[in-house]
Amino acid sequence: MTPPALPPDVFDALPPAVQAYIRYLEARLADLEARLGQNSTNSSKPPSSDPPHVKAAPPKVPFGKRKGGQPGHPKRSRPDLPADTVIELRPSTCDRCAHVLTGDDAQPLRHQVIELPPVRPQVTEYRRHRLACPNCGRVSCPALPAEVRGGYGPRVQAMCALLSGAYRVGKRGVARLCGDLFGVPISPAAVCGLQRKTAAALEPVVREAHAYVVGKAANVDETGWREGRKRGWLWVAVTASVTVFLVRLSRARAVLADLIPGELGVLTTDRYSAYAHLPVDQRQVCWAHLRRDFQAMIDRKNDGSVVGEDLLTYADILLSQWKRVRDGTLTRRGFRQSYLGWLRAGMRDFFRRGIESACAATAGVCRELLATEPALYTFAAVGGVEPTNNAAERALRHAVCWRKMSFGTDSVSGSRFVERVLTVVASCRQQGRSVLEYLVRACAAAARRELPPPLLLASGERGERVCR
Repeated sequence: MTPPALPPDVFDALPPAVQAYIRYLEARLADLEARLGQNSTNSSKPPSSDPPHVKAAPPKVPFGKRKGGQPGHPKRSRPDLPADTVIELRPSTCDRCAHVLTGDDAQPLRHQVIELPPVRPQVTEYRRHRLACPNCGRVSCPALPAEVRGGYGPRVQAMCALLSGAYRVGKRGVARLCGDLFGVPISPAAVCGLQRKTAAALEPVVREAHAYVVGKAANVDETGWREGRKRGWLWVAVTASVTVFLVRLSRARAVLADLIPGELGVLTTDRYSAYAHLPVDQRQVCWAHLRRDFQAMIDRKNDGSVVGEDLLTYADILLSQWKRVRDGTLTRRGFRQSYLGWLRAGMRDFFRRGIESACAATAGVCRELLATEPALYTFAAVGGVEPTNNAAERALRHAVCWRKMSFGTDSVSGSRFVERVLTVVASCRQQGRSVLEYLVRACAAAARRELPPPLLLASGERGERVCR
């Protein structure tokens, strides 16, 4: 509904205080309408929060290809496993003339059927004999070995950590799965105790991981978390080989020093103020976030909308050409020579136009981006740096789903388990290693009071099969 226009002579006849109040109400109404119009395309809100009236993305244009694998794609088949039982199938007679057949096929056709055997827990019972001394009468009883003082072995402990940290199963669900799948009786309270032990076992591993990311190019992001009744934040830093997580009750800049405890490499981030202190040549601003900012300018439908359309067009050109760099059809140098110069000059002009627009929100965004303009293009000059922060957002997605199911953690010890097991799960999967086997080795080493295995593979070392 379009409000009736107020004639200029009527407005000018109003007292100055009334005019100021009307302008205030108009500005407040515009801000509230902009906030009401926020969705996943113009803000950081997830698509699941979009109301029904939000226009869905247009369907992709069909390319005339059938669904599924296309001709020439790499074959993906189930790998053959070592056979426990081999059954030889030979034809006894010819299926055409019924002649008797004998002999063996040098290369028979192989068909494997995989079955899970019944799982029965392996129980080791330690019997401590109490013997009385015939001389003084004192009763002596030997102590349990240090590595078996708990009621569960390292594989049970690792499985409880894996089910929670990698598959987001709750404490009661872990207890039930252990009983249903493995025949292991365990209570939810015992699961909590094993997770505390796992967090302690992984402490030196995670400390080593945080030291590794020092000086490396990394994607950094944070998302909301709950610790008891307090609001907290889950931070993440993603490098090429290691991903580290951190739970803190703060979103301040000081947490970044805990996440990366040393010299910083090039960090890809959003425009959150905790990263504003970074030098422009040591920072890459996420272009996926910028696209949403530009879309928000358009959706406000005011004086800044035209600038938003121009900025969004140039952003799409930049990202489409960078996709060619990733695909190998365009070199990084060719991108700089053919596209970066005129794209950068055009963006600067659009920012200046946005600053001069009557929309305060558009002017503020453009002013900030013009001040940090070199940080928009660090990816074009530094290898290993991408224009978007998608790597960090993908790393956080699993944790966000876990938070929505578990509502965060109840205690500090729970937060330590979350950040450490997430670090191990994400890093092992990056390196193609089995998460379960690594957790078993780490828990067993802690029980023996030994150093855990290194989280980072040595150069040239191959990982184990990933536990997905």
